[in-house]
Amino acid sequence: MTTKEATIRAASEGDREGLLALIPSLADFDLPPTRNPDHLWQSDAKLVEKHLDGDSDKTILLVADVDGDVAGLALTTLRPELLSEEPSAHLEALAVSEKARGLGLGRKLLQASNDAAKARGAETMTLHVFARNTRARGLYESEGFDGELMRYIKPL
Repeated sequence: MTTKEATIRAASEGDREGLLALIPSLADFDLPPTRNPDHLWQSDAKLVEKHLDGDSDKTILLVADVDGDVAGLALTTLRPELLSEEPSAHLEALAVSEKARGLGLGRKLLQASNDAAKARGAETMTLHVFARNTRARGLYESEGFDGELMRYIKPL
């Protein structure tokens, strides 16, 4: 994608179709074989719709707009930090379209999400990422995120 101008802005109703089309790309990495790709994005799609419907004052939804097209999204929920219960934010989803990867939009969206959450009182930002999602992990670690917890799962 040749970019003339990339803008990070609050999502609007007019972005709905582009955002919902982008959400399934959250499963675009080497998934563990026991995981259904749809499970990685369906709840995020519901959060996007809820936000656009005006049903949540606890979410921040940003869009990367490249030449008038939705090229990325960052969805953040404001909620207490898991252990300290201090004001925090949780990055629910960060996605960049395949055509726009490599343009730095993920980093820009992440930084804008951090700024927006901080402006709304969050003192920390948390997120979940699959161990196999090396592209995402590299971005998060380069932006100062610390992988402090490990989650294990075993099929029964």
